[in-house]
Amino acid sequence: MQSDSPRQREPIAAIATAAGPAGVGIVRISGTGAFDIARAIGGIDPKPRRAHYLRFRAADAEVIDDGLLIYFPAPASYTGEDVVELQAHGSPALLRLLLARCFGLGARPARPGEFTERAFLNGRLDLAQAEAVADLIHASSEAAARAARRALDGEFSRRVHALTEALTALRIYVEAAIDFPEEEIDFLAGPELKSRLHQVSALMQSLLHEARRGQRLRDGLHVVIAGPPNVGKSSLLNALAGTERAIVTDIAGTTRDLLRESVQIDGIELTLVDTAGLREGADVVEAEGMRRARAEFARADLALAVVESGSESAQIPALREELKGLPQVFWLHNKCELAGATASTERREDGLHLWLSARAGLGLDALRDALKQAAGLGEAAEGAVSARARHVEALQRANTQLEAATARLAEGSGELAAEDLRAAQDALGEITGRLTADDLLGRIFGSFCIGK
Repeated sequence: MQSDSPRQREPIAAIATAAGPAGVGIVRISGTGAFDIARAIGGIDPKPRRAHYLRFRAADAEVIDDGLLIYFPAPASYTGEDVVELQAHGSPALLRLLLARCFGLGARPARPGEFTERAFLNGRLDLAQAEAVADLIHASSEAAARAARRALDGEFSRRVHALTEALTALRIYVEAAIDFPEEEIDFLAGPELKSRLHQVSALMQSLLHEARRGQRLRDGLHVVIAGPPNVGKSSLLNALAGTERAIVTDIAGTTRDLLRESVQIDGIELTLVDTAGLREGADVVEAEGMRRARAEFARADLALAVVESGSESAQIPALREELKGLPQVFWLHNKCELAGATASTERREDGLHLWLSARAGLGLDALRDALKQAAGLGEAAEGAVSARARHVEALQRANTQLEAATARLAEGSGELAAEDLRAAQDALGEITGRLTADDLLGRIFGSFCIGK
């Protein structure tokens, strides 16, 4: 998305990094006048991409600090504008003096994310790559950092562009068939169109799967713990959290409200939600707890369905009905030692089954490994790219429009199908910023840190 305004804008300045008194602090300047500001502070005409060791001076020529000055002329800079970096000692007081000097020379304070926003507006990054900058900074694990790095390198954007190109070709084919109705061959009912639809649908499903995986890797998992009363749900929460977070008793119905706990597993954040036991004949308070539990199911990425070893045949059918809308379910056969079973795992048609004991600590490592896999760590993380909720939502809308177009074409409604394909194309354009409202840009870049 190219800005209509000139590439070089008024200069902005901000502290990009402050590493403490013994470290290095960077004051970054971008925009028209950055070169003149550098010359005034450093006393030289800096050469491009060369580190100059010199003294930084105030307006009265008093030395503020000594350090390195590097000048990156447009357009080959991070923002696509003239950029200057002043690398000084990391004292906050010194950095504030340097900033004040920059402001006195015509710069203004940068807004959060404004450097990356300018890079986007100047065509140095697309919107998905710009968001990957923030994802890389805030990555909570090595896998998440690698996924953000791939997105910053443009891998996710290239996949979006490939899908957009295939969708565009399909739209052109449909509109061409509409424009030439006098042809004897009905192109809208032929095998060529079916093949194109199948190809685009396969690309859409693959990218949607990758985006969901990237979102889980970035944001973590929202996990609900569900099951009938007194099967060990709260004990499981305590075991995974490593603390006595939930009250555990032998009295059925002890947990009556939602209990949330954030857990880190190798850098991946899990939001665990312990819910009220699901059963018939509960009192008013417990019934309200079950209502809240069912509402939580609708927002969850994964359910840990806890049943008691030895009582599965009586407990699983009703629980399966409760959880049928969730994306993924792990079936946990708790208290396995009391039923004479050993800790083990088995993959079945209805999901992964694990035999464990929350209180005895049996099988918990296997559960943690399964949760990491579900969140995108392990072998499943190879080749993953960072993605956000808005990317997934845009892809879901595009997929819905593609499915609608397929149905229209089956009915022979070519004009309506072409409109559905246009809407799908617009949804994809939102991901990389080809079609993005200004208010969305404000929300995205406003979430960045100062100096980026």
